[in-house]
Amino acid sequence: MAHDTPTINAVPRDRTGSRFAKRLRDAGRLPAIIYGHQIDPQAVSVDEKEVLTHLGHGTHVFFVNIEGAATETCLVKDLQFGYLGDNVIHVDFARVDLDEEVEVNVRLHFVGAPKAAIKPGAVVNHPLNELEVICKVNAIPDEIRVDASKTVEDMLTVGEIELPPGVRTEVDPETPVLVVSIIAEEEAAGEAAEVAGVESAEPEVITEAKVVEKEAEGD
Repeated sequence: MAHDTPTINAVPRDRTGSRFAKRLRDAGRLPAIIYGHQIDPQAVSVDEKEVLTHLGHGTHVFFVNIEGAATETCLVKDLQFGYLGDNVIHVDFARVDLDEEVEVNVRLHFVGAPKAAIKPGAVVNHPLNELEVICKVNAIPDEIRVDASKTVEDMLTVGEIELPPGVRTEVDPETPVLVVSIIAEEEAAGEAAEVAGVESAEPEVITEAKVVEKEAEGD
């Protein structure tokens, strides 16, 4: 299911640089740029809390109402994070048409549990948490639902995901999105191999000749 496209307000900015960007963020504004469609890039700032809330809900497309200018339909093309990687410090918006086909990463929402997960020591891993898809802007889903209960044996691949109508992907269909590992059995096998290695080693037989030899070495 795709999101309704939210409208956000943007204020043009004529100053750039890290120092000015920090002042904007301290004031609750997020620096951004709008580009594309052979139109000059427009530097703006947007309300940080509002935009991050929408992004957290999986929104990819915004109607950006620029103060003193026209409203632009924009796709979130890139997010820049701080050096710790835990906060968004800049947003890149690309101008798009709603009927334009684009490539975008959509998060995977896993539901249910694979049958193999009930085995003792089973651990479920998600090698992919989002999937690059191709679709029209007005068909971008907020998330892709993945039914983990359909996992055959211990793996679910991209090719086994049911994509929403109008959405396709060029990612290799054999790429795993869910893998079940049996940690307990692997560790037990490793321990058994170690024990077998110890047991297979022949004990050293201390003969009278060796005793004499060691005493000579000690001298």
